[in-house]
Amino acid sequence: MADTPEAIQKAKKQYILIGLILFVFTVVTVAVATVPWLDFGDHGFDSKDAVIGLLIATFKASLVASIFMHLNHERKTIYLVLLISAVMGIVLFFLTGWAFVDPIEYGNTVEGDRFYNPEKPITSD
Repeated sequence: MADTPEAIQKAKKQYILIGLILFVFTVVTVAVATVPWLDFGDHGFDSKDAVIGLLIATFKASLVASIFMHLNHERKTIYLVLLISAVMGIVLFFLTGWAFVDPIEYGNTVEGDRFYNPEKPITSD
């Protein structure tokens, strides 16, 4: 931490620099979502643009956590908790993505090896 006036001035310059970096990357995130020549996938906002936006947001969140929340000077226990939280967040992202490729459709349930459709009763073969 800053104890002397010189250290406070140095920390102030660092905070201003990090604030400017966060502002610039906020503008970049909005540009990726809206500017046509920065469109990385198909025309319009799609999954590639979302991934790039999430990567930029992750970078910005790590800057905020390490500099403004002073996690760059913490003990190893805090890093372990942070790592577990990050792993759980990644697992939740994969679970959400997995739900989009679920083969079971709404309104159909599996009964044995056949799909049950309530509008069409199952007859014995």
